Amino acid sequence: MARWCYRHRLVVLLLWVGALLGLGFAGSAAGTNYADTFTLPNTDSTRAYDLMEKAFPERSGDTDTVVWKVDDGSVRDDSVRSRIEPALEEIGRMKGVGDVSSPYAAQGATQISENGRIAYAQVTFTEQANGVPKELVQDVVDTSQDAERAGLQVELGGQAITRIQEPPTGIAEMVGIMAAAVVLFLAFGSLFAMLLPLVVAIAALGTGLMATSLLSHVTDVPEVAPLLGSLIGLGVGIDYALFIVTRHRRGILRGMKPEESAVTALNTSGRAVLFAGGTVCIALAGMLVMNMRFLDGVVVATSLTVVLSVLAATTLLPALLGLLGMRVLSRKQRRRLAATGPEPAEASGLAARWSMYVQRRPRSIAAGALVVMVILALPVLSIRLGATDQGNHKDSTTTRQAYDLLAEGFGPGFNGPLQVVVDGGDTDALVSAIRSTEGVAQVAAAPPSQGVTVIQVVPTTSPQSEKTDQLIDRLRDDVIPESGTEAHVGGVTAVFKDFAAVTGDRLPYFVAAIITLGFLLLMVAFRSLVVPLTAALMNLIAAAASFGVLVAIFQWGWGTELLGIGKEGPITAFLPVIMLSLLFGLSMDYQVFLVSRMHEEWVHTKDNARAVRVGLAETSRVINCAALIMICVFSAFVLSGDMEGAMAGIGLAAAVALDAFILRTALVPAAMHLLGNSNWWLPAGMEKRLPHLAVEPREEEVSEPHARVPDADGGSTVIHGFVRTPDGAPVEGAALTLLSKGGRQLDRVTSLADGSYIVSVPSAGSYLLAVTATEHPSRARHVMVGAEPLVYDVELAEDEVDAVN
Repeated sequence: MARWCYRHRLVVLLLWVGALLGLGFAGSAAGTNYADTFTLPNTDSTRAYDLMEKAFPERSGDTDTVVWKVDDGSVRDDSVRSRIEPALEEIGRMKGVGDVSSPYAAQGATQISENGRIAYAQVTFTEQANGVPKELVQDVVDTSQDAERAGLQVELGGQAITRIQEPPTGIAEMVGIMAAAVVLFLAFGSLFAMLLPLVVAIAALGTGLMATSLLSHVTDVPEVAPLLGSLIGLGVGIDYALFIVTRHRRGILRGMKPEESAVTALNTSGRAVLFAGGTVCIALAGMLVMNMRFLDGVVVATSLTVVLSVLAATTLLPALLGLLGMRVLSRKQRRRLAATGPEPAEASGLAARWSMYVQRRPRSIAAGALVVMVILALPVLSIRLGATDQGNHKDSTTTRQAYDLLAEGFGPGFNGPLQVVVDGGDTDALVSAIRSTEGVAQVAAAPPSQGVTVIQVVPTTSPQSEKTDQLIDRLRDDVIPESGTEAHVGGVTAVFKDFAAVTGDRLPYFVAAIITLGFLLLMVAFRSLVVPLTAALMNLIAAAASFGVLVAIFQWGWGTELLGIGKEGPITAFLPVIMLSLLFGLSMDYQVFLVSRMHEEWVHTKDNARAVRVGLAETSRVINCAALIMICVFSAFVLSGDMEGAMAGIGLAAAVALDAFILRTALVPAAMHLLGNSNWWLPAGMEKRLPHLAVEPREEEVSEPHARVPDADGGSTVIHGFVRTPDGAPVEGAALTLLSKGGRQLDRVTSLADGSYIVSVPSAGSYLLAVTATEHPSRARHVMVGAEPLVYDVELAEDEVDAVN
C-alpha cells in the first residue's frame, strides 16, 4: 500500500483534500448538536432528573443570571431601578429569550439580599446553552452592563454567558502547532521535513473534528469531546508522522532511493504506528467499561481522531514523501550525501553516552528515577473528585464576579442549590425536616405539577465543599427515609457527586481492563512475560505521578496564578477515566517504539545488555523529540478557556514528560539491565500457543527487491579482502562493520597484521561496509553480495573526507 500511495501521490492527495472539503462543507451546513448528558443509570440524581423532565418539560432552556450590587443605599432605590428595569425589559423582548424573572416583580422579593445591596434576575432562553446564538448572549451582556454607573456593578453568570468568554476556537490548537513546528525544525533542520508531520496531523484532525460534529446529530457527543479529540489527535498525529519521517530520512542517508526508503519506513515504523494506534483505541474503548453515557461520545470522538491519524500517516504521508523526494533532507545533508556517499547511522553523541551510562549504573539510576516518581505521586493520596464551576473562573471574568456576588449576598450554597424531587405524598413534613437539618440555609417548595413537587434546598456551604457532599448523604440516608416520603436529591452538585462516587467504584475495574489488554498485546508482540509486566507497572507509576502533579496544581493551587487558569478546586469527576485512557495509550506508544528496537537486537544477538543499550541509544532521541512535541501541544490547551481542557492538557503534558524523560530513558532501561536475560523469558508451552504478531518485520525482508540476486540460494557467504593505505601498506586493527540497509549491525571484525579481514554475510543482497581506523579517515561504501564470496579491498586515503563521522 505504501508503494501504491507513493507512486499515485496525486490521487491520494486529491482524495484527502476531497474528504477534508466534503466533511467541512457537510459539517458547516449541519452545524453541531453537542449534548452534555451528565446522567448515570440507577443513581439518585438521575431519578430526580427524570421526574423533573416529566413534570416540568417547559424548563428546557438554559437559565442565566444578571446580578447587580450597589456600593451605597439599596437596589430598591429609584436611581437603581430606573437603570436596571428598562434593561431587563429590553432583554425580555429579545428573540430567543423565553422569560425574565425580575426582583422588582410581585414574586421577586427573595431575589434581593437581606442587606438590600445585591439583587439578581434570571434570564431563561428558549434553547440550551450550546444552542443559544452567541450574538444573542452578547446582546444580553451588553444591554445589562450598559446599565452600570459609578457605584452600580452589573455582572452575569450562567452556561450561555460562559460560552462568549471562551477564546476564539482553534487558539490552543494553533499555539500547539506552532510550538511543534519549532521543535520539528530544530530536529530535522529542513522546512519540508518539518511541514510533513504538521500537514498529516492537521488533515487527520480536520476530518476527525468534522466527522465528530456530524456524529453529534445521531448520538450523544458531549461538548468537551471535540476538545479532547483535538488534544489527542494533534499529539498522536504529529508523533506518528515523526516516527515514519525519521526512519525515511535515515534510510536515504544510508544510501536508499527515496521510494524504497519510504516503503521500508512504512513497512517498519508504519507497522509500529498501526500497533500503537490500535493500543490507543483499545485504551480509549476501555472507558465503555465505566457504563457512563457521557463517556460514550468521548470514546467516539477521540477514537475516530486516532484512527484517522493512523490512516493519514500510512496513506497521506507516503504520498507527500513522493512529492518531496530528496527534499525531505536539508540542503546541507543533500550536499554531504552527494560528496561523501551514504553514511552509517551508528548511535553516537549524547544518546549513546547516556545509554552506556545507564548500563554501567543501573541500580543508582533506577533508584533515583523511582524516588522522583514517588515524590511526585504523593499528592494523589489527597485527590478529591467533584465538579468545577464558575467559581473556578479567572477573577477578571464576569461569570466569576457574578458567582462571588451571589455568594456574598445569598450565601456560598446559593450557587449550587440541591433539588429534592418528591413523587406524590405530603411534602410539608419533609420540608420541615429539611429546614431543621444541619447545613441547610434555605428551603422553598415549588407548586406541584403532575403530582411532582420540587423542593429547592440551598446549603450553607459552597458546591465544592466536602460539607455539601455530607449534606447530600444526610438527606438521602436519614432525612428522606425518616419522613416516609419517596423523594430523590438532584441538581448539578448532586449529579457530580454521583459521578465521583461511581467513578471511584468502577475505576479499579477500568484500570484492570486496560492493563490486562496491554499486557496481552505486549506479551504477544515481544514473546515475553517480564516486558509487559514491567510496562504495566511503569504505566501505573506514570499515572500516579501525573495525577499527583494535577492535584498539586488544580486542587492545591500551586501555580494556578502563574498559569492563569483560575481558582483551585476539586478534580473533575470524569477526568481520571479519560486521562488514564489517553495516558495508557501514549505510554504504550513509547514502550512499543523503545522495546521493539531492543527486541530486534535481542533476537539477533541474544545479548540483553547490548539489546537494551542499542535500543535506548537508537530510539531515545526520537522518543524525546516526540515527547517534547506532545508536551507543547498538550500544554497549549491551557489557552482553550475550558477548565477540563486545561486539566487534561496539563495532566497529559506532565504524564508525557515523566514517561519519556524519566521512565523510558532511565527507569525502564535500568530495570531491564538489572533483570538481564529474564526480560525475554516466556514458558515454552505459551510460546507454542501464542499467535505471532511482528511489530516490525526483519529489515532483510523489506530490502529493495532488486538488491537480491535472483538465482541465489539465500545461503550465508562472506566479504573478504585487505585494508591498505594508498601506498599499499597494510592497516592493522581497522574495525570493519557490516550493516543492513536499515542500519542494523550484522558483523564486526578487526583487520589482522597483514590488513586482511573476513566478515560474515547472512545472505545475498545489498549491504553497507563501514571502516574505521586510528589516524585514518573513516569510510563507508555500499557493497552488492551475490551467492559467492565477495573480494573487496579497502583503501584508506589520508586526504579522504570522513564519511562516517
